[in-house]
Amino acid sequence: MLTLYGVYRSRASRNLWLLEETGTPFTLVPVIQANRLKAPLAPDAPLNTLSPAYLAMNPAGGVPFLTDGALKLSESLAINLHIARSRGGALGPRDAAEDAVMQQWALYAVASVEPHAIGIMYALRDYGAGTPAATAAIDAMKRNLERPFGVLDGVLAAGGGHLVGGRFTVADINMAECVRYAQSEAAFLAGYPALDAWLKACQARPAFRAMWARRLAEPE
Repeated sequence: MLTLYGVYRSRASRNLWLLEETGTPFTLVPVIQANRLKAPLAPDAPLNTLSPAYLAMNPAGGVPFLTDGALKLSESLAINLHIARSRGGALGPRDAAEDAVMQQWALYAVASVEPHAIGIMYALRDYGAGTPAATAAIDAMKRNLERPFGVLDGVLAAGGGHLVGGRFTVADINMAECVRYAQSEAAFLAGYPALDAWLKACQARPAFRAMWARRLAEPE
């Protein structure tokens, strides 16, 4: 049995989406980010990323964290690749070549897309929409995304709207959850029509919508 530690309002959303897609049984143990709590080390604090009991299991802190028997994993995209390989069916790799390409896209997502896409979200959170500081920060992030978004747009246009094997896979989930952070910049995304259409199609899937509804139901 898989046990996933985290909350929907975290990068655990990636894993929860995949688990919903595959219908895999799992146990979710709520672990909230410490920075969302006023006193994370208080005796009555909920289990969080600074709780000694949690750090004893996952010294890296952070969420999500997965246990699968003796296996322990603490990076969301690595967790998804493991679930896809072991329980993903058609969402996982069919052979070693597909596995390698799925790993490639996971690394590309976390190295070339997520830092800049999430920077857009942070700029809106920290400075407020429409402020000069937010506009400047977002413009810088969009410049950094031009090349990777161009790459993805071309690959998706040539690959029938998917990243691997001409079908929806874990590679699409991992990438979509990183591109999502830039979704507030609708006009910018529209400049990459294959990427824009792919993201909307990914988020129209029933499994994503079910996951997202649970995310929205959680306290902020």
